[in-house]
Amino acid sequence: MDLLLPGSVDGLALMLEAYRVDLLIVFGFAWKLPCSVLEIPRLGVINVHVSMLPKYRGPAPLLWAIRNGDPTGGITVHRMDEDFDTGNILAQQDGIPLEDDISWASYCTVAMPVVYDLIRASLDRVIAGHPGESQDGSVASYAGFMEDEFSVIRWSDDARTIHNQVRTHRFMRSPSHPIAEVGGTWLHVMRTSLEPVEGLRVTCGDGNPLWITESETGRLP
Repeated sequence: MDLLLPGSVDGLALMLEAYRVDLLIVFGFAWKLPCSVLEIPRLGVINVHVSMLPKYRGPAPLLWAIRNGDPTGGITVHRMDEDFDTGNILAQQDGIPLEDDISWASYCTVAMPVVYDLIRASLDRVIAGHPGESQDGSVASYAGFMEDEFSVIRWSDDARTIHNQVRTHRFMRSPSHPIAEVGGTWLHVMRTSLEPVEGLRVTCGDGNPLWITESETGRLP
């Protein structure tokens, strides 16, 4: 198998032209592909996006689903156009559990079989020349990268918001965040609980307690 490592979008276009590609499948690729790339494959370009589009368009849909405390997530396979995650939908499925202690490995165990099924269904539609269904942009939402402030816990926030903040950073495998000041000491908070367990008990902005069950000494960035 050939391994292509383009240094730029222009380089990618040149490589794909040489290979005479029939169809390009994109999954987890951060570059915005221009027309010079999208027009090369004979059957177009399709993308696997881990949300129920048009919800959570953008580069970090799964992080925002965890951050917002969504109990489940979805996966969409769509045709790519010049904008981010706006192309016609070929196949999608909702209802993938986002467990409280979610990790990339545990998510993939459940999600990847769905991805394979959706790709198979999408390939059938592509080969048949089906354009897919257009998205309703009026209900779209954007899932951008986490802002710098998200790395610091504010105890004035409600307990569930903070708990999901910790879950999101744990999913990202953040090496030293989020951090919080507890009793005059800065801690890197790695795990919390909304239910009473052994650990540091902190009262949050909504008056509800949160238990820090795993942490280590941290520092303010």
